[in-house]
Formats: sequence, C-alpha cells, structure tokens
Amino acid sequence: MADHRVEVAVQGPWSWATSRAFWEGFTPSALPEREGEALQATFLVEGEWRRAEVSVTQRGATAVLSLSGDGDLDLAAVQACRFLSLDVDGRAWPDIALRDPVIASAQASVPGLRPCGFYSPYEAAAWSVLAQRVRMSQAATLKASLLRDGVFPAPAELLALDLDLPGRKAEYLRAVASAALDGLLDAVTLRSMKPAAAVLAVQQVKGLGPFAAELVVLRGANAPDAVPHNESRLTDEVAERYGRPLAEVSEAWRPYRTWAAVHLRVLRERRLGGAMAASGR
Repeated sequence: MADHRVEVAVQGPWSWATSRAFWEGFTPSALPEREGEALQATFLVEGEWRRAEVSVTQRGATAVLSLSGDGDLDLAAVQACRFLSLDVDGRAWPDIALRDPVIASAQASVPGLRPCGFYSPYEAAAWSVLAQRVRMSQAATLKASLLRDGVFPAPAELLALDLDLPGRKAEYLRAVASAALDGLLDAVTLRSMKPAAAVLAVQQVKGLGPFAAELVVLRGANAPDAVPHNESRLTDEVAERYGRPLAEVSEAWRPYRTWAAVHLRVLRERRLGGAMAASGR
C-alpha cells in the first residue's frame, strides 16, 4: 500500500478544528470521533473506486494531507481537497460579512469553517435515496448496513449486492450505481457546469428529484456558489432572520452562496438547540 504526502496552501480562512467538529456531526457522512491532532477519513477514489485513507492536519495556512491506499493518491488528494472545500479560493469570503450582518455573525460563530461535503456525488446520491421517506437515524442505519470495511460499496459492487431495502430504494440505488459507472455523477464534470444545469443533469437519474439533485451538486460535488431552492429549513431560516425571499438575500453571498447557506444552517441548528453540523436534509 503506497503512502503519499501533499501540502496545500489554503487561500482564505480555514480552521482544521472547526471543520473537524462540523464533519463529526454531519450525519450523512459523519466521521468517527477520534482522539488526536488529525482529521481522518477513508473513502473510495472517484472513477477508480479504490480505497484511500487521508489524515489532514493544519500548519498555519497550509493543509498537510498524508494519504495511503491502493489507487492513484494524487487523485485521492484532489478529491480530499474537494470534499473539504480546500480547493476553493476563499480570500473574498470575509467580504460577505461586510455586506450581510447575519453572515458576519455566522462567520464569527464558526471561524474558519469550510463546508465539508460527501466523499463524492455518487455517495451523496446514494444517501439521498436511503434518506427518502425515512428519519435521518433510519437512513444512517441503512447506510451502515451497506458499508464494506468502513466504506460505501463501489458502484459495481453495489450493483452486485442483493439489496433488501424498503420501497424502491434498491431500484434507485442501482440506478445511482449505473449512473456513476457511466460518468453521470462525476464531480469534476458537475463542478464545471453551471449549478442549475448540473442539477437538471442529475435529475435524469431515476429516483433523484430536485432536492436530491441539489444535494448531489452542492454537497456531493461541493460546488461553492449555488443556492438550494428545495431546502425548506434554509428557506425558513432566511424568512426568520431577513424577512425577505432567499433569491433576493442570496445575491449578496456571491461567489459563496453554498457556503453562506451552510453557515445559516449552522446558525439554525444552534438557535434551535441542535448539533453544530447541517444534516443534509
């Protein structure tokens, strides 16, 4: 098993500790709580679908990634930077606070937070299927039952499983796996498209409606500048704090509309006494 070390100069605010706390509470793809000074994750390298492990530490403005695994570890490093939002130039993110006092409060509340997403759009799509019409805790149990050695099955492996799941979840998961093998859920491709077009493209996969497609693009591909139009909790929070429509308010958040939306969800969870991280629902 190869080992690889990558150092990434993170542009703009970033806190390893804040990101770790956020992700440890991110139910759809939660990290286990571990002692120590590193954020650690195990995932499948997109496209190759081989196992990789990453340990992330922070040295000033530098993220240090130590990787191991059987696949292309350069690709794994790029993927890790994407799902940790380390690949986004965040130098103008503090400027949003100058235009929006609510976001200023959110930034102060979770300094250095960069939204942590799913390991891949494929896993985000699979979660969306598992979470349909069930409670979050039930979806997490269903996902845990599918894990193989701590990771979600590769698309080809998922297609070969005899899935015993409620409703049409097995059918929809197979559609997701097929779409991933066909390249329809590729993170680089989805990030290269305008968010609205990417969401429409994802909706072509059976079982993925507007809410699920937005989750795949915004939190699976981790696109930094898009507005979730089908997330009722965000809409409610905007109405509570601004008294104006989301479409109008979010114009001040460009080019970090996804980041601002995640920060608002954090404020909502805290206001309502919940966990720090947004759940994805």
